[in-house]
Amino acid sequence: MGETRLMRRRLLLRIANVNPDNVTTHSDRVLYSSIGVFIVLYFAYATVGGAAFVDASSNYTHPWWQWLVGPLVATGVVAYDRAVVGRVAINYADLDSPDPHHLLRRPTFGLYAGRIALALLFAVLITEPLMLARYRGEIDNRLNEVHNQQISVVEVGGAIAAYDARLRALKVETRAENRAVQALNTRAAEKRRDARKLYQQAIADSVGDGVSRKAGCPDGGYCDTLVQRSRGLDDQAGRLDAQAARLQETQKPARTARAGEQADLTDKIAEQRTANAAAIRADAGFGARTKAMSYLVASDFWGIGVFYLGIALLLVALDCAAVGLKFVSRGNGYERAEAREARAREHQAVIGYEQGLRDLRRYAEATSRVMAEGIGVASHEEQLTDVAVERARAELRDTIGGTSLPPLRPVPLIERHPAAPRIRDVDRLRA
Repeated sequence: MGETRLMRRRLLLRIANVNPDNVTTHSDRVLYSSIGVFIVLYFAYATVGGAAFVDASSNYTHPWWQWLVGPLVATGVVAYDRAVVGRVAINYADLDSPDPHHLLRRPTFGLYAGRIALALLFAVLITEPLMLARYRGEIDNRLNEVHNQQISVVEVGGAIAAYDARLRALKVETRAENRAVQALNTRAAEKRRDARKLYQQAIADSVGDGVSRKAGCPDGGYCDTLVQRSRGLDDQAGRLDAQAARLQETQKPARTARAGEQADLTDKIAEQRTANAAAIRADAGFGARTKAMSYLVASDFWGIGVFYLGIALLLVALDCAAVGLKFVSRGNGYERAEAREARAREHQAVIGYEQGLRDLRRYAEATSRVMAEGIGVASHEEQLTDVAVERARAELRDTIGGTSLPPLRPVPLIERHPAAPRIRDVDRLRA
């Protein structure tokens, strides 16, 4: 059980990118184990957030490869966090100083500022898609309202409005023609009604109940007059019906053309409405959903906005937790141990380098001395040779009767060397 706990602890320390051998205190173990846990949690969060961003970018078509992009994004950010956590700002100046304040340099704020900028960027690219997925139902309802409003606006303008205007004009023409035919039919019906009344009066007059109070219907009498008038009205009604029929016949081509045009306009309106609805419904991607989320937060801040901001801040805090713990724990026992080891190695390397330079300098000086001594010995030997030659010449001159011989030419190499002066005093050289 103890070995398992130790292995788990070392694994968390490795995840945090620190050397377990230098994590010797309990506080440091707790600190870096917590950082390792936060890095694991952030890897899961970044994986899901990256997949959600890819899904939002593809207009929520749920591509299978979104779960390949998520781990890659998470790996990149986790690598940055591990680099920040595992890095120790070691001071390589004053290596021989025992002062603990000389162990570490001041923190590199640019490194932490870059991580904060990355966290804000992830808050937009990773946290926002997760929040949109969290409030998907509310966002869908808001988008439905927006789309209905857009459809209503499109209905009163554009192609559909033009089609509707033409369709209304055709219907007005059809109603006008129908009214003309209806007027003829109405007049014919009125004449037939009048003819029926006259005929009823003629029948009543023929039985003695009419105006004449006489039975029968003789020619030229009141009854006969009523019958003739009734027949005349029937004839007029028939002519009006025939006129209405002829009018309808003349209207038939125009009516057929209008009916075809009305059917075509109706189809075009239906197609245009379908196309408009499809285009409007398609406007439900990342931008539209973000706009809808902003509207929901602003319109219902205490109902949705508070929870939205709270969850977003929680995820951003998870994003910055590992680096934040690293920043506030600067100068702990682990960093000082790492700094001491690194400074000791650097100090040894510097001492070795300086010793090598001194050895090289001594070697060069010894070599120069040996070369100078060699040149001096060679010069001394040349001087002895010159003295011997001069001595031999002098003895030879005495032997042959005092005839002077020309001197021998000295060796050029030794003669030109600055360390080989020519000395002619034989007695001094022998001494």
